[in-house]
Parts: sequence; structure tokens; C-alpha cells
Amino acid sequence: MKKNLSFDTIKRIYSLKSHKIFSLPIVILMPHSRCNCRCVMCDIWKGNNNVKQLEESDIAKMLDSFRKLNTKEVVMSGGEALMHPNFFKLCEIIKSRKIKITLLSTGLLLKRYSLDILAKTDEVIVSLDGSKDVHDKIRNIPNAFAKLKEGVQELKRLRPNFRVTARCVIQKENFKDFPNIIDAAREIGVDQISFLTADITTDAFNRPELWDDQRAGEVKLSPEELPQFKEIIESLIQTHLNNFESKFIAESPDRIMRFYHYYSAYYNQSNFPELRCNAPWVSTVIEADGSVRPCFFHKVIGNIRKSALEEIVNSYESISFRKNLDVSTNSICEKCVCSLNLSPFAKL
Repeated sequence: MKKNLSFDTIKRIYSLKSHKIFSLPIVILMPHSRCNCRCVMCDIWKGNNNVKQLEESDIAKMLDSFRKLNTKEVVMSGGEALMHPNFFKLCEIIKSRKIKITLLSTGLLLKRYSLDILAKTDEVIVSLDGSKDVHDKIRNIPNAFAKLKEGVQELKRLRPNFRVTARCVIQKENFKDFPNIIDAAREIGVDQISFLTADITTDAFNRPELWDDQRAGEVKLSPEELPQFKEIIESLIQTHLNNFESKFIAESPDRIMRFYHYYSAYYNQSNFPELRCNAPWVSTVIEADGSVRPCFFHKVIGNIRKSALEEIVNSYESISFRKNLDVSTNSICEKCVCSLNLSPFAKL
């Protein structure tokens, strides 16, 4: 059987079985710490006066690690990666290894940099929070929806087959707008939309201190809102069945219903949805100051400015972390909103 498997697939299987990383297919970079939105569910923008960024030298030094770890895809996250003054130079360095680049963006700068995006990235995922007024309110930026729409449509005008998808965080400020979000995604012209719930329990997204109950209450649904949320989801599944069947909505109806259980679990009305995740075995997150995490939510395990990436992910502490991590019982994993379960046979 093994004779029919690629060498990389075999290494990815061994990574999962041994907890030592022989292949790391996905690397998530945060090139720049600033953001051009001021969203209620994220605190990244609060650090805009303390700018951190990855330099060209940081990326160049990682190329050897990417080769050793057979990295296939780099996801440019943020903050807003397009605010990096040399962002496209970073892309050129990564592209020299023929690695796929996926850009996560607020969408505000897509039109300005459309030609470079098409030339130096392979896919864009934009943040969409609702129909026009809801989106602008959550982003706390005037005309954010219009700028997002202009940017997506400019990319599509220049290259119709360039893949642009949307991602939406369902939370207190937009759950009533759920059906309209799908219509808004159609309006701006993306190829697909995916959804997730809001993280309110970890130090991710520039939270040096965990949110207190009052701050968390600004984002999570209240007990009084839960019955309405459930009704909205049940109705959505019926009225937008064609969008589920066509995969314009990335998640299945069952997956969307899990959002209700996620928020109701905070009030002991249900259990947090069970998840399958192997993110720490197949990916890593590198922040704008060089810090390395197993995923967005677990603690820092090293820094690329002090050690090579392959040494960090295969340090004694990192291997021990993976060996002892049970995602079904870990308190951070239990409330995870962004799990990844990548098969070793998956093609990127």
C-alpha cells in the first residue's frame, strides 16, 4: 500500500502518529500587526500604535524550513496583511519556492492593490459581517461594505476565475442578519461563504488580558437571544437549501446548527460541539513579532528570530505538547471556533 503513497503523504502520516513534524503543509503568517478595521469581536486594532511586522529577512530565513517541512501553502493573516509596506516582496520570496499564497483581508485595500494581488497571490478570503449597514457597524468603518464590494468586483473583472471567498463570524451584532449575509455575499460576487462563531475565551487576536464577562457579553449571544437564533438557523436551512447543496455555503446545515449549541453551552443549556482537529500537527501560526504558536489559540512555543522553524515545531516541548493534547478534553480546544482537520491524503 505504501508504495502507492507519495513521500509527503507518508511523512504527514508519520507526523500524526509520532507527534514529530516531518511535514508541515500549512503555515499561517501574520506579516503585520495593524488592522484598518475596528471590529467589536477583535482587539487587533487596539495595538495599531505598537506596530510589529515580519521583515523580508525573516521570510528569507524560513525558506529552508519550508523546504525541509515541505510546506505547500502559506496563509497571510493579520491584522491586515496588505498594510505591510513590503507585503508583495514577502509574497515574491515565498513564491520563489512555488508555495501557494492565500490572503485573508478586510477587503478595504483590494481595489488599490488588485493587480499585485492577482500577480502574487493565489486566493483571497475576505471578511464579511453582514448586509451593508450591519457590516459597516461591526467594522466601525464608514463605507466598509462598499469598499469591500468594489475590491472583490475589481478582482473578478480583471480575472473572473480568480478565487475569492468570504468568511463571517456570527455573533451578537449580526446573528439576526444571518440570511441577509448570504445575500450580501452573492451581491459582492464571492465564490463561496463560510461561517464560524466568535472566540471570546482566549488571548488570541491581541488580547493580553482575557475578556471579562461584560466584554464577552458584547459578542456572545445572551440566553434570551438563543431561542430566536435557533429559529433563524432552522429557517435559514429551509430557505437557503440550494446554497447548501451548491456549496455556496461551505458548511453543512448540521454544522451551522452547531453554532446554536456553541453559544448555548456557555449557559449550560447544551454541550460544546465535539470537534476533530489536527491543526498543531499540520500547521503553525507565526505572529508579526516572530512568535510561533501551534494554532491561533494555544501558547507561544518559540520565535523564528531565535530558532529555525523546524527546530521550534520539533522541540521537546512542542512534541510533548502534541503528544499530550487531547482535543476532546482540552479546555481551549473545547471552545475552539476555528478547528482544522486535514487528512494526510488531502491535496493543497
